[in-house]
Order: sequence, then structure tokens, then C-alpha cells
Amino acid sequence: MSDIEAHEVPLSKVFSSDYEFTVPDFQRPYSWRPEQATQLLSDLTEALDRNDAEPYFLGSIVLVKDKAAPAAEVIDGQQRLTTITLLLALFRDLTKDPDLVDDFSSMILEPGKKLLGLAAKPRLTLRARDAKFFRDRIQTQGSIPELMEQKPDGLKTDSQKNLQANATAMWEELRKWSETRRFELSSLLMNRTFLVVVSTADLNSAHRIFSVMNSRGLDLSPADIFKAQVIGSLDPSIADAYALKWEDAEESLGRQAFADLFLHIRMIYAKVRADKELLKEFPAQVLNSYLPGRAAAFVDEVLLPYADAFQTIRALNYTSISGAEKVNNWIRRLMRTDNNDWVPVALWAFHHYSDDPLWLDKFLEKLERLATNMLLRRVYSTPRATRYANLLRSLDAGQGLESNQLELSRDETAEGREALRGDIYSQASVRKCVLLRLEEIIANEPGVEFNHKVITVEHVLPQHPKSNSQWNTDFSADEREFWTNRLGNLILLNRRKNSEAQNYDFAEKKSKYFAGEKGVATFALTIQVLQEEHWTPELLESRQETLANKLFDVWS
Repeated sequence: MSDIEAHEVPLSKVFSSDYEFTVPDFQRPYSWRPEQATQLLSDLTEALDRNDAEPYFLGSIVLVKDKAAPAAEVIDGQQRLTTITLLLALFRDLTKDPDLVDDFSSMILEPGKKLLGLAAKPRLTLRARDAKFFRDRIQTQGSIPELMEQKPDGLKTDSQKNLQANATAMWEELRKWSETRRFELSSLLMNRTFLVVVSTADLNSAHRIFSVMNSRGLDLSPADIFKAQVIGSLDPSIADAYALKWEDAEESLGRQAFADLFLHIRMIYAKVRADKELLKEFPAQVLNSYLPGRAAAFVDEVLLPYADAFQTIRALNYTSISGAEKVNNWIRRLMRTDNNDWVPVALWAFHHYSDDPLWLDKFLEKLERLATNMLLRRVYSTPRATRYANLLRSLDAGQGLESNQLELSRDETAEGREALRGDIYSQASVRKCVLLRLEEIIANEPGVEFNHKVITVEHVLPQHPKSNSQWNTDFSADEREFWTNRLGNLILLNRRKNSEAQNYDFAEKKSKYFAGEKGVATFALTIQVLQEEHWTPELLESRQETLANKLFDVWS
């Protein structure tokens, strides 16, 4: 197997004499439309407006290229390279600064050397059908205005029509900008914008490693880059077998979940919040300790075990002689939170204690309590990630179930209780999580699966009762403001809201809105409400205390 290399390369080097790009005729035509081209411009503009010094990554390209020569066949990435070339041409033809014209022109065309008899030539050559058009109408200085004046019907291929449409769309946006702002964006492109360039010396190697990706027409993910590095460092006698192992794991999880797995593994190993792109951090924090000599160990001891654990979590299919149901129930509850920051901790637990369901039951119970407490207190991402990182550190230190990072402080407990007693409706993720957990408790069905296509959280006392409603007689304005969004006033329904029915008076609301199909309520919480004759502040106060205490009990 040929060596495969992956490097972060600034655009100033991509569009230089280091590379001479050619799009082979077997590649698909240039197909980006204005929505993709203007999205690229929008993404770059957002990076510019952030006004920070962070690098900006435009994704990745795959080349067949010998290290000793600039010639490079583009196997994946022609859409991006072509659109960036077009953008450079727009900057060139919009600027009034002759020095900038020369700078942009030299990135689009190799200037050549007359004394050496070297002719100027494009840095990017498209497929034969479109190469001359691209050279004459885009890569040649001053050609963009002429391109936009052409009638689309006179263009020979869809690629040419797409190039004209994209040039026109981006020109219309860029011409509104000041010369200074265009300079700032072009400076960002050259100084802070990178592509991940993956190269291999022969076409067969490129297609073998990236055949699945290319057939799906997808950009490379960081996982694809890591695969190239790992499989490329293996002895040829085992490389194909390990490539198959890798691909089986990806297929089992699905492409997106497999990409997420590397984020979780990075957290497990680094035990710090992510600070930079995964392409930078994962090699430094995980992969480099296995390459080049221990690539097989990375697959066998890291990737595959954690992929299996992740599949168990996602599918809720942990199995054991006893206790598996409890373990799966805790994962189901954790999945109701509004983030997946807990996943690396759960992966660590399944990886190290998969044969101990009793330990997993106790551990995941504590983890679910911690995750839900942070959800109730609206702990934002940075301190949340730090807490889980500290927990991972304590687990690696052997603290296990006794880790103090699993326990809630007195203040955390008090804040969580206060949140449960207050307005829980205003945060959609909080109200759904709390009400579903409460439903389990009241129905006495631990880990019940809610298979309804729609589940909504509804008010008994409505948010906006009509002026002549009985609600305004039974509740003062202050009482309505106090109780409307609290736990005691909320129930679950398995259908969409009805804006008119949700404001009915209580008796009518029970019969027409809460009763469900054929007068049978689906949820235990709703059945409780149907059994009440009246809905008053006194009843709400009692109900609030009862329901909150049930949650206090299960969340300690």
C-alpha cells in the first residue's frame, strides 16, 4: 500500500507552485450552484467578523501526487478548489490596486519564466470539456465581467452554466463591499484559511482507502483522515484486514455517529474541554502515541471497543444474565437531556465494566442524577464539560462509584430543588425531561418507552385564558402568573396543541382536550388531572409539593 499523508496546508501554499492541480476526465462535472457558492462566502464572512486569530478550515481534498513533483490529480475536492479559484478571480477583477491584481493573478496562474522558456499555466485545470472555458472566462485577468454578460443558453455544459451563475451571485455580493473589506477577506483566505490535503502516490491506493467516501459524494471527515494515517502505517500484509475492521465499525454506527465517536474518545483520553479542531487535537492527544508502530493496537484496543460501547448506548441494547434492563433504562433517561456531554463518561463505564451490570446500574444512576441536575440548573457547556472531564480523571485514578465528581454539593442540590419548584415550562428541554421522568414514577414503569410520534407538555391552567373564563374567577392575576408554568400545572399529551381548546374552562378541557381518543388518557399524569373535579390554587399547591417530592426522592 502506498504511503498516505495528510497535512493542514494554508491556501497561500495550496495556490502556489507546490501544486499543479488537474481534474481527471473520469470525475463528475463541476456542480456547485449559487446556494453552495454563496454559503462558502457567507461562512468565510462569519469567520472574518469573529475578528479572532483562529485558523479557518475549508475541509479537505484528496490527491494522487508524488512528493517530488507538483502535479496532482484531484480525486476529491474539485468543487471546493474550483469555487475558491473563482472567488480569487472575483477579487482580482474587483480590485483597483495593481499590486493586488498581480497577487491574485499569481495564485490563479503560474506566471511562468520567459528567460527559461516556461509558459504561464493554470494552477487548476478542469476536465477537458471545461478547461478552456475556465482558463479563458475565469482564470484570465479581467474576464469575469465578460463571463457575466454571456447568455446561459450559449454555454455548452452545465458546469459552465454553474460557473457563470456562481460568479454572478458572488460578484453581486462582493461589489457592495468596500475595497478595505474585500482586502480583509482575501487576507483571511491567504493567512488564516487551511485545507487538509490528503495525498497518495497512486490512484489505486486513493480509491481503495476512500472508495466508500467518493461513492457517496461526501467530503472527508476527520475520521477519514485518521483512517488514512492508521491504515497507511500498517504492514501491507494486514492493512486490508484492518481497513475492513474500521469500515465495519463505521457502517455499524453510521457515518455521523462514527465521526462523533472520535470526539468522545478524545475527551476520554485528554480529559479536558476541546480547545481546537479535532484534526489538531486528536492526533496530539490520542493518535500520535500509537503511530507508527502501534496502529493495530489503536484499532483493536481503542477504536473497536469504544465503537462497540457507543453502539450499545445508541441502540439501548446492553445485555447480561441479569440487570440489563436497569442499565438500558438509565441510558434512556440520559438521552432525554439536551446535550451529549455525558457520553464519554458512559463510554468509559461500558468499556471498563461491561461485564458488571450491578456496577453499571449504580454508576449510571449517579450519572443520570448529575446530568439532570446540571440540566435543571442550566449549567452551560464549558463548566459542564469541565465537570465531566474531572469525573473522567477521577475514574482513571480508580475512584469509581466513590468519585466525589459524581456527587452533588449542598448548593447544587438546593439549586436543583429550587429549579424544580419554579418555572420549568419556559425551557423546552427541561420540561420534557422532567415530565417524562415523573411519568415513569407515577405510572410505576421504570424506563418506559414513549413510542408516541408526538408528545407535548401542556398547561391545565392555560397561559392565556379568555377574559370571561372561569379561570379568571378561580385564580387572581398574581396566582395565574405564579402557577401557570410550574410542575403541578403541567401534563403530557400525545398530540399537537390545539390553540383554541387549550384555553377551555376546566370541565370542558378535561372532556375535549385531555381525555384522548375514546375518552382514555394515555399518560398517568393526565389521568390524575381527569380525576379532579376542580382546579384551584389550593389543589395546585398540594399537587406541586407531591410531584416535586417524588422527583426529589429519585434524584436524592
